[in-house]
Amino acid sequence: MNDFINGIFTDIPAPILIIGSTVIFAMAGLGAVIMRSRASNRPASAKKIILPPVMMSTGALMFLFEPFRVAWPHVFEALAVGALFSILLIRTSRFEESGGEIYLKPSKAFIFILAGLLILRVAGKLVLSSTIDVGELAGMFFLLAFGMILPWRIAMYLKYRKLQSRIGEAA
Repeated sequence: MNDFINGIFTDIPAPILIIGSTVIFAMAGLGAVIMRSRASNRPASAKKIILPPVMMSTGALMFLFEPFRVAWPHVFEALAVGALFSILLIRTSRFEESGGEIYLKPSKAFIFILAGLLILRVAGKLVLSSTIDVGELAGMFFLLAFGMILPWRIAMYLKYRKLQSRIGEAA
């Protein structure tokens, strides 16, 4: 398996890998927008808030393979940048109560934030791919995304629990 992954990074030119990963990220972003718009029609739950970072954490298995390993200073940088980006998502994620249920209030800013992050990601890849190996760059962007999603989901969970307890007190 390690030979296969190493072969990908030696046989396929870096620009093709960068374009391919960008297209995949754009499709994932579109999927996130669609899922988020559908989620606003159904009640939120602690499970729905907590599961995405738990599921995403399985992606850390990529670090078992040499091309994806990231130096410790880059790990901390990527996580810090992700945490900074999470502030936008935290500030635009709101819950509302309707009929005794809690719903995630749709935010028009979410689409623009996601598009902005895609543009920043593409620009970052283009700039950094000349100095950082493509595999390591993929690892860094995974860490950046995880560093963004984890604080955002923790903040969402805290907001959800706060509204849930307020509804429980009012009943």
